[in-house]
Amino acid sequence: MFEQTFKNIDDTLHKDAGCSSELDYTEQTSWMLFLKYLDDLEHEKSLNAELLGKEYKYIIDQEHRWTKWAAPKDAKGEFDHNNALTGDDLMDYVDTELFPYLKGFKQRAESPNTIEYKIGEIFGEIKNKIQSGYSLRDCLEKVDELSFRSQTEKHELSHLYESKIKNMGNAGRNGGEYYTPRPLIRAMIDVIQPKIGETIYDGAAGSAGFLCEAFDYLRKGGADKKPVSPNELKILQEDTFYAKEKKSLAYVIAIMNMILHGIEAPNVIHTNTLAQDLSDMQPSDKYSIILANPPFGGKERKEIQQNFTIKTGETAFLFLQHFIKSLKPGGRAAIVIKNTFLSNTEKAAVALRKELLENCNLHTVLDCPAGTFIGAGVKTVVLFFEKGSSTQNTWFYELDPGRKMGKTTPLNDKDLKEFVELQKSFADSGKSWAVKVDSLDASFDLSVKNPNVEEEMPLRDPTVIIAEIINLDEESKNILESIKGLL
Repeated sequence: MFEQTFKNIDDTLHKDAGCSSELDYTEQTSWMLFLKYLDDLEHEKSLNAELLGKEYKYIIDQEHRWTKWAAPKDAKGEFDHNNALTGDDLMDYVDTELFPYLKGFKQRAESPNTIEYKIGEIFGEIKNKIQSGYSLRDCLEKVDELSFRSQTEKHELSHLYESKIKNMGNAGRNGGEYYTPRPLIRAMIDVIQPKIGETIYDGAAGSAGFLCEAFDYLRKGGADKKPVSPNELKILQEDTFYAKEKKSLAYVIAIMNMILHGIEAPNVIHTNTLAQDLSDMQPSDKYSIILANPPFGGKERKEIQQNFTIKTGETAFLFLQHFIKSLKPGGRAAIVIKNTFLSNTEKAAVALRKELLENCNLHTVLDCPAGTFIGAGVKTVVLFFEKGSSTQNTWFYELDPGRKMGKTTPLNDKDLKEFVELQKSFADSGKSWAVKVDSLDASFDLSVKNPNVEEEMPLRDPTVIIAEIINLDEESKNILESIKGLL
């Protein structure tokens, strides 16, 4: 229904001098989509209030509503070109009046959990990069063609937006930063099996793919496929999903993605998660479930490292400490991390593996093939663990889809079906095996070594090979002398 509209918006942005990549296209589409969504939401709430004989108090004032400046309508309800700002007038209004007004909501909001605060956060971080007022006018008219007023429309828009995020992730080397393959997320959720009433957290939210998929899973009834009651839906909307994100663009995209999936006022905080001192963490900062794919590398500054027991510049190792601390007793986690974490001999890595095995039950490790994350260029594993008891056995599964992973051959749900089934009973197979923790060496090396695969013949010593060649040459020489003697 809306796919062509999205393509047309991208075409317009592609021609504008201010937008040069998929990241820019998604960013600029996001702020326009957000304002159109907000207008549709307010319109729907005002109609509901009218039916109840009440007056609805609008968030956005009359002068700054979508229908006033972006898409004015005439008496017949058709687009009013005579009253629509365009060119320099439109650019001047958006940059000097609209954005400052929207940014001001952050100071006027009652609390960070309100939609008003989110409006202020978004427009305090995002900038209008479109340089031509005529291009912006074109985009606004196309966005106005989209509608958020039915569940079917929201569902389609969420799928199209997910495609934009995927394209943005594939656009550069930082693909894994914005986009975790959805089949992998769904498999992680299937293993964790969240329930309504549990809190779910991602401290490195990116585009909020984990939380959106978890919301879809629970809204459809979870593992039992039981219909969700209105009260349970309210719990899902307001008191289930929590996230933090450091980067401005990802923060905006996370909010927009959660909104499109049906979470009206997402509990996403724009902050550096690692700036929180672990010793200051309160019970209110702890969650039932953590699903995340934290960034790696990064070399965090010394002052950030001081917030952690195990000091290291590796961002992923700091996030793993944060996640272990952020779990409630008995809480469950599924975390994507570089596979080198399992065998890294650095002091911090060894200490972190020791802490994980002693304070949590690392019951499952999923070894993902190269190419799982398009553009990321590293191999990853998924750690599944529960907080509160030490690890006795760890079950490994080596994922092998039987093909080289890439843009045209990405991971799919079928690839992970066997893993999800075998994991329920920690069954042994050609691709799975268990390791006893008391058999590990002093470095707690958890390297993925499938015992069911025969080791390749070891390489022979070069001196042995040379001696064999000399010997064969001697034999050949003797045979040729014998043949000459017969002639």
